[in-house]
Amino acid sequence: MTIAAATRFWDRIAERYAADPIKDMAGYERTLERTAALLKPSDSVVEIGCGTGTTALRLAPSVSRIIASDVSPAMIAIARKKAEAQGCANVTFEARAAEEPGGPAGLHDAVLAFNLLHLVADRAAVLAEAHRLLKPGRLFISKTPCLKEMNPLIRLAIPVMQLIGKAPPVDVFGAAELEAAVAAAGFTIIERGRHGSGRTDPRIFLVARRD
Repeated sequence: MTIAAATRFWDRIAERYAADPIKDMAGYERTLERTAALLKPSDSVVEIGCGTGTTALRLAPSVSRIIASDVSPAMIAIARKKAEAQGCANVTFEARAAEEPGGPAGLHDAVLAFNLLHLVADRAAVLAEAHRLLKPGRLFISKTPCLKEMNPLIRLAIPVMQLIGKAPPVDVFGAAELEAAVAAAGFTIIERGRHGSGRTDPRIFLVARRD
């Protein structure tokens, strides 16, 4: 999917996406809790693929500032309305693809990418950008659905959903492949986790330190 096509897809579903409830709220809360524990009040944080801003706004009290971006201007418009309604002043929302440069290099203490890396056309470029944005020794924190670990019937249904415009193109990989890509981008993985509430969880939570 090109950046332009991704923008059109996510713009089209932005309102519905914003209205959909989080399916595993307990798992989401565990991810938020662990992420917040890794951050400091003085930290400058970037979130790429922020959607409608829910996570950025939840983490805002834990840090100095967050710059949150998404490929969809419609998603960002919703996020800005939410920030205004909540009176949140230390989060800036920007419409920008994850692969595109997001300001000067080496200024940030953490880069977050939740439910994103399976959706981008160029995962290596996204990881390289995360590496570029971080100060040496600081953290890239991600949670990513690894579709190779999902029920094969779900994987078979994805192309049908794509044909009728109900799903974006996705990259199918396993946790080992994802970890290899993160390492190849210049990170050392220091933590792995699975925060889901079910017996199995295909969404791997990774904390990686910029070398």
